Amino acid sequence: MAEHSRCGWNSRFPQFRSTPSKFIRESLSAYVKDAGPEQVRAWDDSIPPLQNEVGEILHSDKEAPDYSTILEYTLPMESRRTDVIFLAKGSVIVMELKGKMKPSQADIDQAAAYVRDLSCYHQECADRTVLALCVPMKARGYLSQQYNVHILGPDAVDSFIESLPSDPSKPSIAPAAFLSESAYRPLPTLVQAARELFNKGDIRPIHRARAATDPAVFKIKDIIHEAAAESSRRLILLTGVPGAGKTLVGLRTVHAHYLDDLAVPRANGTPTAPAVFLSGNGPLVEVLQYELRSAGGGGKAFVRGVKDYVKRYSSRPELVPPEHVLIFDEAQRAFDAEQVQFKHRDIPGFVAGKSEPEHFIEFAERIPGWCAVLGLIGSGQEIHIGEEGGLVQWKHAVEGSADPEAWIVYGPPQLSSIFNGSAVRFKEISALNLDTEIRFHLATDLHHFVDQLLSGASPDSNAAFSEKLEACGYHLRITDKLETAAAYLKERYAEHSEARYGLVASSKDRDLEKFAVPNDYQSTKRVRYGPWYSDPEDAKGGFSCRHLNDAITEFGAQGLELDAVLLAWGTDYMRENGAWTNRKARGYQRIAQVKDAKQLRLNSYRVLLTRGRDGTVVFMPPLPELEETREYLHLSGFQRLE
Repeated sequence: MAEHSRCGWNSRFPQFRSTPSKFIRESLSAYVKDAGPEQVRAWDDSIPPLQNEVGEILHSDKEAPDYSTILEYTLPMESRRTDVIFLAKGSVIVMELKGKMKPSQADIDQAAAYVRDLSCYHQECADRTVLALCVPMKARGYLSQQYNVHILGPDAVDSFIESLPSDPSKPSIAPAAFLSESAYRPLPTLVQAARELFNKGDIRPIHRARAATDPAVFKIKDIIHEAAAESSRRLILLTGVPGAGKTLVGLRTVHAHYLDDLAVPRANGTPTAPAVFLSGNGPLVEVLQYELRSAGGGGKAFVRGVKDYVKRYSSRPELVPPEHVLIFDEAQRAFDAEQVQFKHRDIPGFVAGKSEPEHFIEFAERIPGWCAVLGLIGSGQEIHIGEEGGLVQWKHAVEGSADPEAWIVYGPPQLSSIFNGSAVRFKEISALNLDTEIRFHLATDLHHFVDQLLSGASPDSNAAFSEKLEACGYHLRITDKLETAAAYLKERYAEHSEARYGLVASSKDRDLEKFAVPNDYQSTKRVRYGPWYSDPEDAKGGFSCRHLNDAITEFGAQGLELDAVLLAWGTDYMRENGAWTNRKARGYQRIAQVKDAKQLRLNSYRVLLTRGRDGTVVFMPPLPELEETREYLHLSGFQRLE
């Protein structure tokens, strides 16, 4: 056997068939060192039937001696292990074995995830057929198919593989190539990416993520170098659909080594820094600082909150930021002047009357020589009071700056209309729009589905999108029992300790507390976001999201991600007589400042529905007023969990 470090067993079919099952089990036990008696029994029960099936294939297929068996393959950089992989007929057949008569939905979805991830991130699986078999070991025959997962008893494995078409142009993959450490490169979560950028100075080379974001990263690099060479000022506006990697681009830029030698020495000897990542998203800042805390200074070397930055520099006009590049995450959500005044009214020396964009342009103009402000812009994400002013605030900020002629604004073509008729110089750069979702693996239609769903499109139209999502391994589930949703997630990720799933809910719902969902202000205020998102289930303190004890709202979820979310859907945004209504939502303390309360609810549910990388499980309480909403979601593609 080769590459033993990546699996418990691998060999060609003839060797697997002829090796005593006890010897194979001992090899697996030596590899999976924490295997308990139940796991060992499962191997003893499954190895002989698999050997019989391989024997049948060897008897009927003259090419079978070149086929391979891989048992207990650990995906690189993960803890997940596939039970069985057959490399046969030029295809990759992944088998998830279950010691039962009928698989659960979690079993089936687990098998689907292996196919999706191998297809998406394993270079040897590119342009090959990858199939998932969910095999309940107590069943007999071929049972059914759920999207790309075939459900069958162990006795039907040989006939299933024999029925697969052969492609002479694609010979079976060599086990050594398949098991290579570098062959599998999964997309990191935002938290993992931040950690890798700090520790290694770069993120793992993932083809899909780089193909989607590299053009923007390279164009931003060129603009920054241009600003430094010409001693001028640049505002760069980068747009993108949810999950397209905007924040990842910002983090890559703030860690870029090419900035190190561009800083202009300060006359007073003040230390300079290349760039800073600023966000008004408090939970995002808290999580990133928690992950980067080993850098010292509480993780604040590269990531800071907008409020603290504005507080420091707005009240002391003599202070000059040490950075040359200011990166503003979620720039479309920048506070208007009224909200800035409300947030900073108690700060000594604070002068009211400016929006956040105006403050940042003014801060940037203090920087000697050159500067660049990079605004990362999402769509439909405004959920706070004071965020509804929109991108036009950035135009006004440049127009009203001390030296408007020193600025050039770069952005994608769709932003050009904002600057029409303005004296501000605007240059269109198509690369500054990210239109490909990478957060959701292969499910590139998720944001279209969510937009349609929340705008009230017909269930048939929504279902057409949800079918595509399910086929790509993105799962939409619904139940009226919180314990059913929790049990599904715990079973689904039982063998994936790095996965993160958590309970999310709207902040404006009045009814969820009655159903053990702590979405009230006092409960959500106590959540420690760093440990909630980052800690494993067995970490000290028990703060991990995997416990499903604490709920976070749209304010704690925005800009961050989980592998899956348990979304408690309330009555604050529900279907009534064929339309969405927010009539039961909690009110706002400063309602006079709210331009469109219903739109804020829609945006909140858009955030909550796009946090899960693998899928969304909706818990909808059994309330009569939610029946129409429940049926609408079900007809739109959310499958009921039994």
